[in-house]
Amino acid sequence: MTTPKTMRAIEITKPGDPSVLQTVDRPVPKPGYGELLIRLAYAGVNRPDALQRAGAYAPPPTASDLPGLEGAGEVAAVGEGVTGWAVGDAVCALLPGGGYAEYVTTPAAHALPVPDGMSMDKAACLPETYFTVWSNVFMRGRLQAGERFLVHGGSSGIGTTAIQLAHHFGARVFTTAGSDEKCRVCRELGAERAINYRSEDFAEIVRAEGGANLILDMVGGDYIPRNIKTLADEGRMVHIAFLSGPKAEVNFAQIMARRLTVTGSTLRPQSDLAKARIADALREQVWPLLSEGRIGPIMDSEFPLEDATEAHRRMESSDHIGKIVLKVG
Repeated sequence: MTTPKTMRAIEITKPGDPSVLQTVDRPVPKPGYGELLIRLAYAGVNRPDALQRAGAYAPPPTASDLPGLEGAGEVAAVGEGVTGWAVGDAVCALLPGGGYAEYVTTPAAHALPVPDGMSMDKAACLPETYFTVWSNVFMRGRLQAGERFLVHGGSSGIGTTAIQLAHHFGARVFTTAGSDEKCRVCRELGAERAINYRSEDFAEIVRAEGGANLILDMVGGDYIPRNIKTLADEGRMVHIAFLSGPKAEVNFAQIMARRLTVTGSTLRPQSDLAKARIADALREQVWPLLSEGRIGPIMDSEFPLEDATEAHRRMESSDHIGKIVLKVG
């Protein structure tokens, strides 16, 4: 495969609103030891991209300054020390950054094959959300069959993924969403109860069912004490984002008396080895389900790479259901 010297990319010109995203030409990166160079067909759009654009989520020192944490395409080159991949292989991958571009490098251990029969646009939606959900709900949160699981933001990319996986593995799934239409979609994906947070009290509803054994929260703010109220005794709460802010007043006596666990994580700063272990677990336990069509990404919309500004506006409107992608190739 002939690789050009330059590529189209979307650059964050300065911290700010979506208008600061601009198309530029950049040199095509070269894969280092243990890395793949991927010619991207599609790139996923995620909340951390918007945070980076706004100046609130700096990339790691060794990562590209370009946004983009997931994508799908074909292997364009293989770095030294890489086994199991060849030029031309269809691949989707978790990226350290740089996904809003025609070419990107990433550790080969963070790449997974495109599931059988899946299109590239859908495959580009998998890595960031599936790595996040699997590591936080099943590895950190230890969700078990029969447990009551509450995920906020059920119509988001994370939410639609968490609902499907938790339902498949036998949990009772509860979720919140901001409209009746979003709640309907969540129920179709496997939620036993979808709660319209604009008109219903999720804490009251879930407590009436015995409380949540596990909560996956990306809201934070005033949801934090409400989540603690919602948990069953010995329940666990995992935070992955704070759309309403990271601070809240919490009565820790409740945590002690009811033996609650409050934890959380972010994916991007974790070590390459930690991400590789998540990839291994997904390959074994989740990728067969995707290839069989038993679960899959929910698509909202597609934008050309040059329209990344509009893609960010769509995401930040919170009107979307499921994933937004950029068409690169």
